[in-house]
Amino acid sequence: MASILLIHGAWHGGWCFDRLVPLLEAKGHRVAAPTLPGMGGTAREVAAASLDGWADFIIEQARALPAPVILCAHSRGGIVASMAAERAPDAFAALIYLSAFLLPDGESMTGFIAAHPRNEAFEAGLSAAVRGQALALSAQAATEAFYGDCSGEQIAEAAARLIPEPLAPMNTPVTVSAAQFGAVPRHYVECTGDVAIPLALQRQMQSVWPCDTVTTLESGHSPFLSMPDQLAASLQTILERIEI
Repeated sequence: MASILLIHGAWHGGWCFDRLVPLLEAKGHRVAAPTLPGMGGTAREVAAASLDGWADFIIEQARALPAPVILCAHSRGGIVASMAAERAPDAFAALIYLSAFLLPDGESMTGFIAAHPRNEAFEAGLSAAVRGQALALSAQAATEAFYGDCSGEQIAEAAARLIPEPLAPMNTPVTVSAAQFGAVPRHYVECTGDVAIPLALQRQMQSVWPCDTVTTLESGHSPFLSMPDQLAASLQTILERIEI
């Protein structure tokens, strides 16, 4: 069995994995799903949020768990996972990117998004928040981008808990190298119906950093909400392939 450390995506918190965690625990794993520092915090806490700080936080969380630790990151969480693995590759037995940003060295999430076709409906739902240090996202934009295959109850619950996303981490280029980050086994779970990170972009990122395995889910952006049982089964299959 393994320790599984889950990293949430933008505008969310550790709560988004509430349906997934008990399913993984039932398989014998220890699971942690923390909320990244600064998310939902005061203006000072939001201003202090940084990609480096988030990476260090995840490393601390990993070292507090029994080995082996598997780091599973969703969406924006991918840049945090990559930076954590670069800084402390020994802390992680493997990385799992769940429809997540798997960026090349020197690329920021903001820059990557800007280099691809715009999602105008999504951008229309964005607004400045927390004294201009974060972006808020409307419930409508989140519903269309994140929760297309979720139930009405799931959508209402998740949309009501969205919080402003600090800008600094998204604007910071990732630092990853073959010697450090590249030494940690990588696995990708792609979601075919994802609107937030379309399948073509998921596969483009995989072509830059090829993964040991690729699992395909017929899912939207948030399978931990819409199909937690299938996601848990897929993660279990990946874990069984990892030599730990």
